Amino acid sequence: MPNKHSKADARMGGARRAHPTGRAADQARSGGATSGTSRVLPLVRRELAAYFQSPVAYVAGVVFLVASGSIFFSTFFLYDRTEMRQFFAMLPFLLALLMPALAMRLIAEERRRGTWEILVTLPVSVTRIVLAKFLALWITGMALLAPTLFFVLSVNTLGTLDPGPVLGGYIGAVFLVGAYGAVGVFASAISRSETVALVVGLVIALVLVILEGFLLLVPVQFVSMLQFLGTTYHFAGFTRGVVDTRSLIYFLSVIGFFLVLADYRLTRER
Repeated sequence: MPNKHSKADARMGGARRAHPTGRAADQARSGGATSGTSRVLPLVRRELAAYFQSPVAYVAGVVFLVASGSIFFSTFFLYDRTEMRQFFAMLPFLLALLMPALAMRLIAEERRRGTWEILVTLPVSVTRIVLAKFLALWITGMALLAPTLFFVLSVNTLGTLDPGPVLGGYIGAVFLVGAYGAVGVFASAISRSETVALVVGLVIALVLVILEGFLLLVPVQFVSMLQFLGTTYHFAGFTRGVVDTRSLIYFLSVIGFFLVLADYRLTRER
């Protein structure tokens, strides 16, 4: 007759044997996440090297700094105020020109050179490729934005500068770079020509900038909705030193929306 203790031991043994399986599953999940990160980072480094080993980033950076510096200092001495309001007021427009120019080569150039077909045969998903290209573009845009801190130092030497609006403005600028960068990635994903990608990216980005200018032309019931869709409206809150959760959600939604569209288009072509 079977011993009750032996049955209990058998059940305990089965339970003990089940635990390694659970740990193995956890290790597999963590290993998958680590593997995904390890596959994205080399692609990000590859794209960053492509930017800074070519004249594209340097030319775009010089043009951006010259344009922003000339406009900023001309208006600064005109208004004679120790503030960065005029700089932040023109920043959405300048970044809407800069980021599509940086992004136009990301995928369109790969197609022109025939390297996109090689890239998608690698053991990495299209989603990770799109994400890596976007992250490299976002980092490059922030790197080109960093020298404008010289404007802050210049203004601060002439008077007392309120740090709140300046810090908020730069936080908002980081999200502007991301939003217009995502637009540029999408434009490059749907285009086989870098010129077409540039034009499409510029049109979409500039529409997001100037949407507020059309508020007087639409019915009253649509004013709030149209205003909310514009990047300038959300960026203005940051320049007042107010970090609004709704604006953060807006910028992250714009980034996610255009990256999902780019991923969908490229996945269908794969």
